[in-house]
Amino acid sequence: MAVLLHLDSSLFPLENSGSRRLTDAFRKTWQEAHPQGSVIYRDLAAAPVPHLDAATVTAESLPPLREELIAEFEKADVIVIGAPMYNFTIPSTLKAWLDQIILAGRTFGEGVPPSGKRVVVAASRGGSYRPGTPRAGFEHDTNYLETVLGGGLGLQVEVITRELTMAPVNPAMAALVPQAEESERESLERAAESAREHAALLV
Repeated sequence: MAVLLHLDSSLFPLENSGSRRLTDAFRKTWQEAHPQGSVIYRDLAAAPVPHLDAATVTAESLPPLREELIAEFEKADVIVIGAPMYNFTIPSTLKAWLDQIILAGRTFGEGVPPSGKRVVVAASRGGSYRPGTPRAGFEHDTNYLETVLGGGLGLQVEVITRELTMAPVNPAMAALVPQAEESERESLERAAESAREHAALLV
């Protein structure tokens, strides 16, 4: 049975969260296309996992929660991660999850072959950080995740980005509302399309 691991990290509920709307669209479409599959869900904002501490790192055996998180990661055939940009990077709760599941000798490192597992990053941000924009150099959200997930863990990474989410509520960005609406439409369509593509690979 194929397994989807669905992670959300936005502080806001579905109706007010660009990243949650993308992960929700992905999950629903994946389940429709692959009804025999199962979903593991973690809301890292509602139920944060602990940050690493010295006791966890130096323990002779893995603490139960860390073992559970790693096992979920290993079991998943596909992962979808909601990654809003907060202060130019990922939420600390998502970083805590990554720190828990990245374990030398088990999920990465010498002797651990790349899994080839597929991961979809559903990113959202209030402005635009595309190459060529004034704040392109401030983008430490998807750039970081592509480095860690792709380069570090050897996963196949796809990034779907919804941008300009603040345009409808920030008067100074009123002129960007059409672009924001287009970004919303395109990203939601791509999330559903990606889910169908990933489900088809598991048949």
